[in-house]
Amino acid sequence: MPRYLIERRFHVAEDEMPDVSRKSKRIAQESFPEVVWEHSHVSVDDAGRVTTFCVYRAPNEEMVRSHAKELGQHDVAGVHEIAGDVTPADFPI
Repeated sequence: MPRYLIERRFHVAEDEMPDVSRKSKRIAQESFPEVVWEHSHVSVDDAGRVTTFCVYRAPNEEMVRSHAKELGQHDVAGVHEIAGDVTPADFPI
């Protein structure tokens, strides 16, 4: 199944993110069972704005975007299909 990296810019404070994350998980389980949230990286800028970089498995990009639309409270800055993963261990010196 394809994997996607989605960049989200949230309209909620950092301390509200656990509730948003629970809502995201619930929406996926109830409305989009084919969408699997693998993990997220979270950044917070100096003004307290939250941006996340989330990895999802889903049948297609449209389903990822539909999940994001239902979640609300953020703008999707980009959705990118992941072609592969590498780590430093993949490149021995």
